Amino acid sequence: YLQNKTMKTLKINFLIVLLGKTGSAAGNTILEGNVFRSTSSSSPVTLECKKETAPFDFQKLAVVDTPGLFHTMFTLDQFNKEINRCISLAAPGPHVFLIVVNPGEFEDKEQETVRILQDVFGDKAACYTMVLFTHVDDLKVSIKQCIIETPGLSEFINQCGGKYHVFNNRIRDPAQVRELLEKINTMVKENGGSYYSNQMFRKAGKVIKKEVERLIKKENMTPKEARYKAERKNMFNRDSKVAVLIGSALGLGVGVGAGIGIPAVFTAAAAGATVGLVGGPVGAAVGATTGNQILELLSYLTVHLLIIKCILIKYIC
Repeated sequence: YLQNKTMKTLKINFLIVLLGKTGSAAGNTILEGNVFRSTSSSSPVTLECKKETAPFDFQKLAVVDTPGLFHTMFTLDQFNKEINRCISLAAPGPHVFLIVVNPGEFEDKEQETVRILQDVFGDKAACYTMVLFTHVDDLKVSIKQCIIETPGLSEFINQCGGKYHVFNNRIRDPAQVRELLEKINTMVKENGGSYYSNQMFRKAGKVIKKEVERLIKKENMTPKEARYKAERKNMFNRDSKVAVLIGSALGLGVGVGAGIGIPAVFTAAAAGATVGLVGGPVGAAVGATTGNQILELLSYLTVHLLIIKCILIKYIC
């Protein structure tokens, strides 16, 4: 009874993960409210992953807004923390990774977003990825013409299977949200009729489900209250097995060193894999040494090193 009650109350029709420097405004448009902090600037304002829900056309929508994970100057430890938070909030898996792009300000480095997304969440994540163009009302040409004329933009869309949608940010017309949901629904059906998931999302989902049931039973919370608290408690982040899974998803040979915390191990292996594509040897080296001096140095490396890894792979393969 408890399980059925929980599932019935918490059912979400669409779970959307927003990626990109300016996803917050798009999230507000989708949820028809000012639930995420946003500005007219193209600079990201979100500092950590945040999840909000709202009803739409007798459906329940959930949006996870990320802090421009692939663009901001995060340290690798911060990147690891926010990826874990994103996985917890999006568990057991999102229906779409929505990459928010301002076509008038498209940069070459944004072409690496899909590859990095695959490094983090798995190769099949690209099948659940769609581009959302915003600020198209500022363009002097049509979006189709802009795609043709902007270097790299057409190739970028092709990485997402040619899937894209357009938002007019000056008006919050429910019709454009409705059309987006229809496109997402079609994409999900083409992918077998279910949301995207992998070992990380499933693990997080199990941990959260167990905590939800405990909170309902022991603390007399409603399913909604319990789910909210369980997701943000982020126990998933403290599981050593999950940290190894994250390294594995990034293509890192994580060597677990004695006496070194999980985030430190992930940071060391990630940095090694990024710079020299030799995550295993670096992880092993960390495991064989104290690692304090190494980790102090590596803490200054940022997630942008992941882009270097992707570029190297692109030219080597």
